[in-house]
Amino acid sequence: MADESRSPVREENRTGAGPFVIVCDHASNFIPPRYASLGLSGENLHAHIAWDPGALGVSRRLAAVLDAPLLWPDTSRLVVDCNRDPDAPDLIAAESEGRAVPGNRGVDEAERLHRLAAVHVPYHLAIERLIEDRATAGRGTGLVAVHSFTPVYLGVSRPWEIGIVFDEDRRLSEPLVAALQDDPALTVGLNQPYGPDDRVYYTVTRHARARGLPGVMIEIRNDVIAGGAAETAWGDRLGAILASLSAIVSGEADAAV
Repeated sequence: MADESRSPVREENRTGAGPFVIVCDHASNFIPPRYASLGLSGENLHAHIAWDPGALGVSRRLAAVLDAPLLWPDTSRLVVDCNRDPDAPDLIAAESEGRAVPGNRGVDEAERLHRLAAVHVPYHLAIERLIEDRATAGRGTGLVAVHSFTPVYLGVSRPWEIGIVFDEDRRLSEPLVAALQDDPALTVGLNQPYGPDDRVYYTVTRHARARGLPGVMIEIRNDVIAGGAAETAWGDRLGAILASLSAIVSGEADAAV
């Protein structure tokens, strides 16, 4: 499926010595040429249905601030969504945000398995290997997944500038929310605009929750991270908060759930 010169998985700063690992599941809007843009216009390919605008820029700044490894799949979620269980009904979306995706209609089992093997499997294997390597080296790991969301969804405005997504493990989410809520100008969503019940927590569940590692998912409204300066500012802001939580990850503080 993939362009021979283009890796389906990108790893940046793999040997970063910080306690966090950053993942950006929807970093790319690249669609391999064999799919002929899945029948979509260029406008749609730059819209949120194809990727999370701004999320990669924030992730890269976070990785720099925290000296953290960063991993991301270099393929649009419209080809296969790496933040979905392989059996999820929206793994390969035939419709997104009210827009049809013609190239995903009638995808058969062979094609579904092909897309999984080309992108989803190597991405998650790369995360697993990194975490295992860090464990072997005696490094604690906290997993942070960075996403962005649209200001308006199907005609409904979303008031939150940022949402923190979490399950029963609140080691990172609780102090992160508290720090963000210290700013009265921010409206912080708790499991808003999405939560684990919406099947959007797959990557964190698979790689952090299953290992007992602290994990959290960050959703930023994409209009507040439009442009490099805004991406950097939010990366710095979140990086400062997460840096203050390093002891939770390294085990130097009470990490009880």
